[in-house]
Amino acid sequence: MSITSLNGKRFAEMIIQGANHLAANAQMVDALNVFPVPDGDTGTNMNLSMTSGAKEVQNNVQDHIGKVGTSLSRGLLMGARGNSGVILSQLFRGFAKAIEHKSEINSEEFAQAFEAGVQTAYKAVMKPVEGTILTVAKDAAKQAVTSAARHRDLIQVMEEIVTEANASLKRTPDLLPVLKEVGVVDSGGQGLVFVYEGFLAELKGEALPVRSEHGPSMDDMVSAEHHMNVQGHMSTEDIVFGYCTEFMVRLESDKLANKSFDEDKFRNDLSEYGDSLLVISDDEVVKVHIHSEQPGECLNYGQRYGSLIKMKIDNMREQHTAIVGETHTPLQTKPATKDKYGVVSVAMGAGISELFKSIGAKSVIEGGQTMNPSTEDIVKAVEEANAEHVIILPNNKNIIMAANQAADVLGDHVTVVPTKTVPQGMAALLAFNPSLDASENEKAMSEALAHVKTGQITYAVRDTNIDGLSIETGDFMGIAEGTIKVKDKDKAQAAKELLSEMIDDDAEILTILYGEDANAEEVENIVAYCKENFEGVEVEVHNGKQPLYSFIFSIE
Repeated sequence: MSITSLNGKRFAEMIIQGANHLAANAQMVDALNVFPVPDGDTGTNMNLSMTSGAKEVQNNVQDHIGKVGTSLSRGLLMGARGNSGVILSQLFRGFAKAIEHKSEINSEEFAQAFEAGVQTAYKAVMKPVEGTILTVAKDAAKQAVTSAARHRDLIQVMEEIVTEANASLKRTPDLLPVLKEVGVVDSGGQGLVFVYEGFLAELKGEALPVRSEHGPSMDDMVSAEHHMNVQGHMSTEDIVFGYCTEFMVRLESDKLANKSFDEDKFRNDLSEYGDSLLVISDDEVVKVHIHSEQPGECLNYGQRYGSLIKMKIDNMREQHTAIVGETHTPLQTKPATKDKYGVVSVAMGAGISELFKSIGAKSVIEGGQTMNPSTEDIVKAVEEANAEHVIILPNNKNIIMAANQAADVLGDHVTVVPTKTVPQGMAALLAFNPSLDASENEKAMSEALAHVKTGQITYAVRDTNIDGLSIETGDFMGIAEGTIKVKDKDKAQAAKELLSEMIDDDAEILTILYGEDANAEEVENIVAYCKENFEGVEVEVHNGKQPLYSFIFSIE
């Protein structure tokens, strides 16, 4: 069998197969995390991201491959989670851009699209690191170009892409020493290989497992956007716009005869009906998400431009009542006026979320390791902040790229302060001054990051040797600024040793955030140790209720 041209329908099947194969192996990709911590989430992030792209493609299957590529790019953009998910979205954004005007493509155009994707992804990363998903994508694309110059058969080209991607993946430990030290290949690169293997299987007509025994299927991974919010920390009465309304409009020429479709005007007009508005369009379809008290009016407005498809309306008050078990009370529907500023923070743990709110965050996205919020989650949180200027605090290095992508979607009124940890987020928020302009606040909040140090206590999920330490499964590890410094069988002892490493003569304030698995005796033990050994250092203690990390330390 030989395939010399690829249309949209066949490409859509490749995408779905690639997403399913990644989903079936997401747990294995998670397990490749360099640190033996319990929150390795590269596979989860890539799976959720690719699933979002594949779902968008499923809703827009057609012969024109350029339009299918656009759907993939759009779905990946809004569903991207974590650095790996954002890079994946950028790879296929460049791919889609290269084929957007083509109804079908040959082997050379197929290879050129892979190359365009690599160029787009490298531009999106501030400091590209070799030995990662970027390297695997680059090597595979280079091979694609070489192969397409020799072969017209797309199957043969895809076979060589997969072969080179696997070979490049095996070379990643030689390019990134930490991978060799731990004895693993790059997790993001492995995830990309699974996607490419799915592409090849579809082209060859071969079956791959849709899901692993314990892994999530594509349908299992559909967005749980309303459950990611901290439902228990709001009342049903706080829901101003009660109907989550989602629909798509298939644009029709007869309705556009007297007025052309303008996405900005469409978005501005719909904004009068509610909040949490998201509008994404291409030449044929407009996708809308809005929270409104008048879902019918939203649908009527959409019909001015074409026919309605894929409609879905959920009563959020009923959903919320079911979650928190409270009685529904009628609400006022008048939207609040916009504040000058709104700070959106990401945090994992109810106590940490409340702490951020208490020091000035307008809204907190429940997320972090193992559940990075997507670009779309962040976009919605910014819209709900209802402010003239919104500042995003990612508080996790793996969320910064998704936050920046959300800011690009939303425009100049959104600023990302690149906080990598919860303590950095707290320091940045305390440096916020509502009397300053946006650029002055961005500078002050960014400068505050240099004045705080972060420590964390968590447990090892496997045996490993890293950073000069021999670590066994179940050991408690003390991590300072991303480096494992100490390990011990005893949780409190590991905490004491880490604090001894981190606290110096310049330290003035120690904030302890204790997690779900820390008990009162351990907390008291550590506080007593600090008071005895670090004279002059003020100690503050908060119940962060965070999972996975027994203690998070902030030292200023």
